[in-house]
Amino acid sequence: MLYDSVDQAKKRTSGCPSQGEQEQQRQQQEEMIKNSLSKIRHKIFVLSGKGGVGKSSVSVNLAASLSEKGYKTGLMDVDLHGPSIAHMMGITDLLDLSPNQLLLPKSIGKNLKVVSIQALMQDKDQAIIWRGPAKTGMIKQFVGSVEWGELDFLVIDAPPGTGDEPISVVQTIPEAKAVIVTTPQEVALADVRKSISFCRTVKIETLGIVENMGPFQCPHCNQVIELFKSGGGEATAKKEGLKFLGSIPFDTGVVNSGDNGTPMVLQDKDSVFSKAFEKIVENITKQLL
Repeated sequence: MLYDSVDQAKKRTSGCPSQGEQEQQRQQQEEMIKNSLSKIRHKIFVLSGKGGVGKSSVSVNLAASLSEKGYKTGLMDVDLHGPSIAHMMGITDLLDLSPNQLLLPKSIGKNLKVVSIQALMQDKDQAIIWRGPAKTGMIKQFVGSVEWGELDFLVIDAPPGTGDEPISVVQTIPEAKAVIVTTPQEVALADVRKSISFCRTVKIETLGIVENMGPFQCPHCNQVIELFKSGGGEATAKKEGLKFLGSIPFDTGVVNSGDNGTPMVLQDKDSVFSKAFEKIVENITKQLL
């Protein structure tokens, strides 16, 4: 049964059911999750060791780029504390429910479906100030409450870091594979190495590393500018024995596209930014298809 709001979810997860009731709830939840994900061929976590590296932007444009290639693609936002996918995809109204009271993702174009955990929040500015068990229950309930149908890919925008929330997401969808996002500078690379360690510890296969906000060509003087250095993502991938999926150039248009609710790869298909995602999609699909 779908939660009507975050407050109801908290009440459901903060009660004290008997051991038998707990086991029954757990089995029902696992069955819901299995049914929700059963017709999806490939699941991809988009992870980052810290916030601010453009993880959600990568998730949005990766999903949009896959859909443009003709793949039936889903995009799921499970970032409890900072859900931004709905805004970046231009989704402002509530999601519809199926006859079985499951969330029906919002269709964007022909091949893309989107759903965000923000759909469970009556107040979009409400802060989630919960401890681990309540958040874990909320995430599992949400994942099992979506009616995706048949998909080639499901891109999952996971919470940043290596704490309770990403662990809950990974354990809920253990067959998914990871794409790790970083920026080139060392302070971000230190955190991405923790993400790599996290994936190995929880035994999640890593498809590779994406370097975001890489070098770009100045539109005025045509010189290459490195705001956050360059090459760090590729060097880290090589050192850790992982595939480097590609570098995405810094592009101010991404800010406008996110605010306007249209992914950059759909807004300007011929841009250097969009071409970079074509390469990333190619590197991912070669491993999975």
